Amino acid sequence: MRLTGSPAVASRTRLACALVVAACTHAGHAPVQPDGPPPDAPGDPGLGAHPDGDGVRFQVASTRATRIELWIYAAATGPEMLRVPMTQQGNVWTAHVAAADLPPTIYYGYRVWGPNWTYDPAWTPASHTGWIADVDSDGNRMNPNKLVFDPYARELSHDSPGTGARDDDDASAAAKGIVLRDDAADTGARPDRPLRDDIIYEVQLRGFTQSLGTPCAGTYAGAAAQAPYLASLGVTAVEFLPLAETRNDHNDDDPTSDSGDNYWGYSTLAYFAPDRHYACDRTPGGPTRELHAMVKAFHDANIKVLVDVVYNHTAEGGGGSQLSLRGIDNAGYYQLDKAGTGFTNSNGVGADVATDKPLAAALVLDSLRYWHDSLGVDGFRFDLAPVLGNVCGPGCFKFDPAFPARIAAALPGAPLIAEPWGVVAGSYEVGHFPAGWSEWNDRFRDTIRADQNQFGTSAAGTPGWLSDRIAGSTDLYHARSPEAGVSYLVSHDGFTLHDLYACNAPNNTQAWPYGPSNGGSTTNHSWDHNGDAAAQRQAVRTGLLLMMTSAGVPMITGGDELGRSLRCNNNPYNLDSPANWLDYSTQSDPLWTFASRLFHYRTAHPELRPAAFTGDYQWYDATGSPAGGAYMDDATKPVLAWRIGATYVAYNRSPNPLTITLPSGPTWYRVADTGAWMEPQANSSEAGSEYQMHQAQYTLAGRSAALFLTR
Repeated sequence: MRLTGSPAVASRTRLACALVVAACTHAGHAPVQPDGPPPDAPGDPGLGAHPDGDGVRFQVASTRATRIELWIYAAATGPEMLRVPMTQQGNVWTAHVAAADLPPTIYYGYRVWGPNWTYDPAWTPASHTGWIADVDSDGNRMNPNKLVFDPYARELSHDSPGTGARDDDDASAAAKGIVLRDDAADTGARPDRPLRDDIIYEVQLRGFTQSLGTPCAGTYAGAAAQAPYLASLGVTAVEFLPLAETRNDHNDDDPTSDSGDNYWGYSTLAYFAPDRHYACDRTPGGPTRELHAMVKAFHDANIKVLVDVVYNHTAEGGGGSQLSLRGIDNAGYYQLDKAGTGFTNSNGVGADVATDKPLAAALVLDSLRYWHDSLGVDGFRFDLAPVLGNVCGPGCFKFDPAFPARIAAALPGAPLIAEPWGVVAGSYEVGHFPAGWSEWNDRFRDTIRADQNQFGTSAAGTPGWLSDRIAGSTDLYHARSPEAGVSYLVSHDGFTLHDLYACNAPNNTQAWPYGPSNGGSTTNHSWDHNGDAAAQRQAVRTGLLLMMTSAGVPMITGGDELGRSLRCNNNPYNLDSPANWLDYSTQSDPLWTFASRLFHYRTAHPELRPAAFTGDYQWYDATGSPAGGAYMDDATKPVLAWRIGATYVAYNRSPNPLTITLPSGPTWYRVADTGAWMEPQANSSEAGSEYQMHQAQYTLAGRSAALFLTR
């Protein structure tokens, strides 16, 4: 999530009537009382557009609407061909249209009336007949002049051009839902292993392959073709930045200007629809078919597919735009402010989605089930996840893990990863998510960064602090397991791994294609190593080795293995440019070989992936002797070494070379050494060809680490 703007600090709990599903009898769900929670039972509750033997059933939920009309179109733009008043049962509005009355490809949307705009039979499009207020004191914002798309639409036709004035009728140009006749497909067998056994590769889907110039580069199909690449690298889970529909149709209008581009995609427009911008086939049904095929390609390569999801806010922003949720039931989907006419903002870029309200909670749970069960996605990373658990009133933030626990119950066994902080006071929740969840471990990130780049200062800490992070952060996850922490050094949101060791500060104002962008953290614990390129490359290798030999779930960002640089831009959220796409021309460099061998080593040695906090780590000093409490608490000590099972790691924190002694007893084999001297050998050995140590002493270059194995 990019950090821009000044977020409001208010949040509010405002209960709405529960979603009643009595009208959804074909889905087999029992009715829910008006004040009860939405159902968590698996399966589609019936909302959306569903073909049946006689035609298509359309259903949409609203706690406040007084009239909803279904408008059907034969094309994405132009005049409607059919208007159908919907019938209400509880909070669900339904219309069934016979097959004979429907076009071959069905585009549709809704016109909604409510307390702030009452229905009058004399109303015609582009009139204000029945209008009372644009927003009333209860937060209602219905406007029948705005055709809104179905929140449960499986695909969207295009981006809406904008809301316009109150009486501007936008139906002809508005985005419309597309009815999929059949969205079932074979997505292959899911890889059957716990998350702790994975190495995550976080990447933006378009940038993953756009630079390759191959047919369908930058699309789901292009990504599918790269599954063998990730398998050869040793990656076992790919985590894509958001894939749900967002407003990005105009990203390519001016390829040399990215000021308005939404490249990362952290502003979801439709929670069920795969983004058309990432499809090679953008015809109706094409994005869904292509996503299915991509998931199958990764599954066939034994690679999990994780997707970043953004349920904390929507692309409707924090204003009055009425694209979907806001025009259907603004107060039922969003957190309102004290006055009831505005919004709270704990995410920094828009109105908070109110998962304490039944409509929003059901939308999130149903969307997750659809992506998991129908589209084949294995798991999810949740942007600014604490916002989903906020139960505090206006002006405060209080995280309650109840809703995240409901998500875990709805998706048993699926990887669920939280970005465990928001952007307001009280929203930092690292270590506080419930069972079934993992979290981005920023304590690991910052501790390793400071130790590598700031040794000798108070920021670097002690060997004991470092050991806590290497062993899985027991202080944070003792009630769960090391798997609860995602151990990472960089993500999309910040410097690349190369730039972490090559930049003293962000430079986000440079010219395209490396900028400009705004926002970004100014606390990065980065250092340019005085411009020494060899030292920078060594630091990258050392960081990778420390991460891959630590407990927890390691994550790298796409291009880390290629030495990717953005020339110190640490917030390139808007840069859909060649600088932000992966460049595979350096794949033959020693860094790629080093990373691949290291990843495969981790996968081959289960001791590096402990399932529980067992205390099996043994800590050593430079002499190969056990490191006592006084040593571990001394920030000046230059060496931390540890053994877990057959693996031994020695890390020289200081800038000076020094000689260590390997623990006595076993015969040791050198697997890797991150020192610059070994770069011609890719700083590593192939499995089975490790160098046998014939003496106990070994010299480590300053700020380097070595990995040893005993058989």
